[in-house]
Amino acid sequence: MINFNEAPFLGNELEYITDAINLKHISGDGKYTKLCHQLLEEHTGTQKALLTNSGTAALEMSAMLLDIEDGDEIICPSFTFVTTASSFALRGAKIRFIDIRNDTLNMDETLLEENISSKTKAIIPVHYAGIPCAMNAIIDIANHFKIPVIEDAAQAVGSFYHDQPCGSIGTMGCFSFHETKNISSGEGGALLVNDSSYIENAEIIREKGTNRSKFFRGQIDKYTWVRLGSSYLPSDMIAAYLYPQLQNINSINQKRIEIWNYYDQAFRSLEFKGLIQCPFVPEYAKHNAHMYYLRFANLATRSAFIAYMKSHDISCVFHYIPLHSSPAGQKYGSASDNMHVTNHVSDTLVRLPMYYGMSLSDQDKIIDHVIKFVRSL
Repeated sequence: MINFNEAPFLGNELEYITDAINLKHISGDGKYTKLCHQLLEEHTGTQKALLTNSGTAALEMSAMLLDIEDGDEIICPSFTFVTTASSFALRGAKIRFIDIRNDTLNMDETLLEENISSKTKAIIPVHYAGIPCAMNAIIDIANHFKIPVIEDAAQAVGSFYHDQPCGSIGTMGCFSFHETKNISSGEGGALLVNDSSYIENAEIIREKGTNRSKFFRGQIDKYTWVRLGSSYLPSDMIAAYLYPQLQNINSINQKRIEIWNYYDQAFRSLEFKGLIQCPFVPEYAKHNAHMYYLRFANLATRSAFIAYMKSHDISCVFHYIPLHSSPAGQKYGSASDNMHVTNHVSDTLVRLPMYYGMSLSDQDKIIDHVIKFVRSL
């Protein structure tokens, strides 16, 4: 069976985990957490990187940092993972879902302005598949209305918008290190704080609402409860697993680019014949090859394709059910009038197996069966 995903493993993760254990500090903010913070800050140029126990935790922290409360509104795409929206709904915000572009599958920035109201407190662009959103246009609109931008860069670790690393462009950025991501610690994430005015509160929220970080730096002689927060720190053993992958982020992403390009070269002729659609990468983007997907004409064809590949021991999966059509999405949010692209993409997109350790022979088998299926249509 060719799995849809296999988490990256470089070989020296166990060495670092053992070192963390021997140091007798396996809770949060140990040696390896600090090393990861340093690497993330070097890679992205952010003012402050903070490891979290998930990408969801990073998004929840951003909502708390913005003091989101009942009656506020945020704008995000509907074609995204649930926590893009739920992290803000937890604080009482009403979610305004907007459609995506048909090319990049990212937030349609041309729909932003008409969906902004006096209650809008944040815009949450999602860099789908590691392809950056049109950030200049989004930032310009946000600045005009004085609205913070929180980048959901869960899939975009190592991607660039022009020469700017994803996650470093908005007020804050949120990474995920889930096992399906390019850089993985099984579970895990990071909050990038790009506005220095939020750094102190970010540390406090991450430390259960206390100023404990200041205490450990010797800035205060005791720590106390300052504001609402939660336990968002990962274990230092998690950071120890993550550290060698961050050290090798460029080589990991380069290997994935090679896999992505091999797929792309095999399938572009099918797209040219109008049989499928392949991913679109705009000129401004340097992507991290987080996923390779195909888009079919309709739901029935997509379903038949997944079943066909499964019959040949190849695991392919569809992606998001639109949040605006989900029970919770309808309860906590509302959609703009036309969600045509979101609905169509949800019915027709399928993700191919893609991971760092994929063999060429497995990829050739996948390509062979994709071509056989498509030519049979």
